Amino acid sequence: MDKTFPSQQLATFAAQLQARDIPPHVLRKTEDLLVDWFGSAVAGKGARAVETIGTFIERMGPSTGPSEILYNRKRSTPYFAAMANAAASHVVEQDDVHNGSVFHPATVVFSPAVAVAQAMGASGQDLLVASIVGYEVGIRVGEFLGRSHYRIFHTTGTAGSIAAAAAVGRLLNLTPSQMLHAFGSAGTQAAGLWEFLRDAADSKQLHTAHAAGTGLMSAYLAKDGFTGAQQILEGKQGMAAGMSTDTDVTKLTDRLGSRWATVETSFKCHASCRHTHPAADALLQVMRDHHLTISDLKKVTTHVHQGAIDVLGPVVDPATVHQSKFSMGTVLSLAAKHGFAGLSEFDQDFKKPEITDLRDRVVMVLDDEVDAAYPNRWIGKVTVETNAGHVFAGRVDEPKGDPGNTLSRDEIEEKAMRIGVYSHGATRDELKQAIDALWHIESAQQVGALLP
Repeated sequence: MDKTFPSQQLATFAAQLQARDIPPHVLRKTEDLLVDWFGSAVAGKGARAVETIGTFIERMGPSTGPSEILYNRKRSTPYFAAMANAAASHVVEQDDVHNGSVFHPATVVFSPAVAVAQAMGASGQDLLVASIVGYEVGIRVGEFLGRSHYRIFHTTGTAGSIAAAAAVGRLLNLTPSQMLHAFGSAGTQAAGLWEFLRDAADSKQLHTAHAAGTGLMSAYLAKDGFTGAQQILEGKQGMAAGMSTDTDVTKLTDRLGSRWATVETSFKCHASCRHTHPAADALLQVMRDHHLTISDLKKVTTHVHQGAIDVLGPVVDPATVHQSKFSMGTVLSLAAKHGFAGLSEFDQDFKKPEITDLRDRVVMVLDDEVDAAYPNRWIGKVTVETNAGHVFAGRVDEPKGDPGNTLSRDEIEEKAMRIGVYSHGATRDELKQAIDALWHIESAQQVGALLP
């Protein structure tokens, strides 16, 4: 095959990346992302959608195995553990996001990579390298698929299938040719549609579980000689042809080996859809600057990009906690009340009259500046009208958690422990012990159980 094809170049990069090729700061960022993912995976305990997928896994798979299901302390095969952890780590809406690709890498990269590393007895360094491969590939595929793709498809489910295949394929030491076959098998199964938001359906957890399982299966199949489409991404009947109208094939190979997209990934502070975060931070800025409380707010206008309207617009009267995390009005009302929209705030308050009253006075309007900057920059702009007749404008150019306004390791650890304890997925001491080990995962000779 002509090796000038972008898919081939991407697959070759994924198969051949070595630890010595990766700058130390990229490895350290990957450890940060791993700890952040771990907290979310534990925090999935008790979520009905996650537990339902877990019940299915217990019926279909073995009750023992080499790989750890974090939220319930059970074991299974890498395939089923990857699915379970991918469902769990996406449900509390605290997992990371890459702005430019509008893609949540951790849930579909670490979930299969950790499961396979545990099964293989791979080293901690091997796990980090494979995870970086997953991030670098998945982010570029998400950028390649473009904004039109995200309007209908959940990129984490689609690009995530390729990302999972890349991470697992690197652990399995696939050749460049085998890696390309893995991409082909994963891409032909890629799925995930936004329609579920209109019905408060559980599909988002299925998207990540499916992507993790599909990618893992595709890599193992390729290892055993199973072939896949050679240009599943850019081919005439590939993903781009069927799923996008604005693809840019140059994104697939953008500065491979010199631009580390992994370090561009953002952490999430509020427990909600990332599209709500810029406006929430801008509102909080106005409230701090002018000493306002929720009772002072008459109306909040959020100036947003089209992607926010596409995803959040259908949610006007959220029926469940999870659906409320895709309601701009609910998120901003909770932030206004508590200064933060976290797990307990959603669980306890999302239907309280004080919250729903302000929720219905929050509106989204398309803003040309914000839309032009998106998805590379997620600017937060709000106009706040008060009951006293004042009008204030707020703006945040980098929401908390973005690379230019990132979380420290202390903040990442505190967040992981807070959400893990809140779900009763682990005790504070157990989480602390696990996180301490994860900070030093690169030196681990084998990736064993993460929880004691």
